[in-house]
Amino acid sequence: MPPSALLEDSAEDLYENAPCGYLSTLLDGRIAKVNGTLLKWLGYRREELVGHKLFSDLLTIGGRLYHETHYSPLLRMQGEVSGIALELKAADGSRLPVMVTSVVKQDSDGEPLLIRTTLLDARDRRTYERELLRARQQAEHDRARAQRLAATLQRTLIPPALQPVPGLDVAARYHFASSDEVGGDFYDLFPLAAGHWAFFMGDVRGKGADAAVVTSLARYTLRAAAVSDPVPATVLANLNTALDQHSQEDEPPFCTVIFGLLAPQGDDVGFHVVLASGGHPPAVLLRSDGNADYVSTPGGQLVGVVPDAQFTTATVDLRPGDTLLLYTDGLTEARTPRAGERYGDEALLDFARALAPTSAPDAVRTLTALLDSFGEGLDDDTALLAMSVPRPATDART
Repeated sequence: MPPSALLEDSAEDLYENAPCGYLSTLLDGRIAKVNGTLLKWLGYRREELVGHKLFSDLLTIGGRLYHETHYSPLLRMQGEVSGIALELKAADGSRLPVMVTSVVKQDSDGEPLLIRTTLLDARDRRTYERELLRARQQAEHDRARAQRLAATLQRTLIPPALQPVPGLDVAARYHFASSDEVGGDFYDLFPLAAGHWAFFMGDVRGKGADAAVVTSLARYTLRAAAVSDPVPATVLANLNTALDQHSQEDEPPFCTVIFGLLAPQGDDVGFHVVLASGGHPPAVLLRSDGNADYVSTPGGQLVGVVPDAQFTTATVDLRPGDTLLLYTDGLTEARTPRAGERYGDEALLDFARALAPTSAPDAVRTLTALLDSFGEGLDDDTALLAMSVPRPATDART
C-alpha cells in the first residue's frame, strides 16, 4: 500500500476507531456522541447510550461521588480537567480503569455548548501500579526482616548487661548508626580469678555479616585468652594469631582493640589498671580534680594485619572520683554541622575536661546526648564503656 493511501482515512473513521475513547455530552451530562472504541470497551450499543444515559451513569459508585463533588465543579470553574483517574462500569458489570480529560466547548460568544471527554485505557497502568505497590510492600517487608535479623545478631555480639564489679561503677552504651546493618564494634567486662576483672573494646573493619563473624571470633578469643594468660599484651597477641589463621582472602580481617585488667587496691582506694592497645583510640582518664587526658599507648599495631604485631602497655591507677572512658572512633569521626568537619580528638578531650569530675553513668549519659546531637553526621556505630570509682560518702557530701 502506497504511503498516500494511509492519509485517506476519513476524520469520522479516525474518531470511531481511535486508540482512546471519545465522548461528547450536553451540559447536563447526557451523552450526545460516543465513538466505537469506547462502545467496544464497555460492551454497549450506541443507541443504549446516546440520548439515554449520563456520563456519570457509566461510572462506579465511588466515581459518581467524585464526579459530583470534585470533577464536575472543577470543570465548570476551569473549563478543563485533565488526567483524572476514574473507573467505568461496563455492561457486564466489570470495571475499566481510565484516565479522563474533559474540555468545555464554547460558541463564538464564549457560552458553553457541550463537553468533550477523552478516555485512556489505564488497565496496564493500574496493573503496573499494583505490581509497584506489591514490590514496595515486599521491599519494606524484606527490610524489616533484615533489620530484625541485624538487631538479633547485634545483640549476640555485645553483652546484654555488664556484671557488677565491687567497688566500681560501670556503664556502657552501643549507639547504632543504622538499623539495616550489623556494626563491628564490641565490648565486654567479665571476672577473672582472684578478684581480678578484664575488659575490652574493639572495632572490626567493615559491616554486615562478614564483620559479625570477625566480631564474634574476636570477642570470644579475647575472653578465652584472658582466662588462660591474663597479660594484656599477650591477650592481644593471641587474638592477632587467631585472626591471622582465620584469614582466607587478600584483605585479612582486622580490628582495633584496647584490652585491660582491673586489680582492686584494697581498703577502698581504687583499682590498678593495665591497658594494652592494638591501634585503638586511646582511653580518656577523667580525674577527680577536674582534669582529663588521654592514656597514651603509642605504637600499638592493628590486630590481624601482620603475624608478628607488637602491642604497647600502659598502667593507670583509678582513685575515688576518677573515671576511665573507652570509646570507638564513630565518636571522634562524626561529622559536625561546621561544613562536615569531623568532631576529632581535641574536641573530645575538651568535652571530657568540661565534664570532669563525673561518674561512669553520667559520662555515658552525657556522651549519648552528644552522639544524638550529631544526627545524620553520625554515620558509624559507636560503643561507649566507662568505669569510675565512687567517692566515699563523706567526700560526696562535700
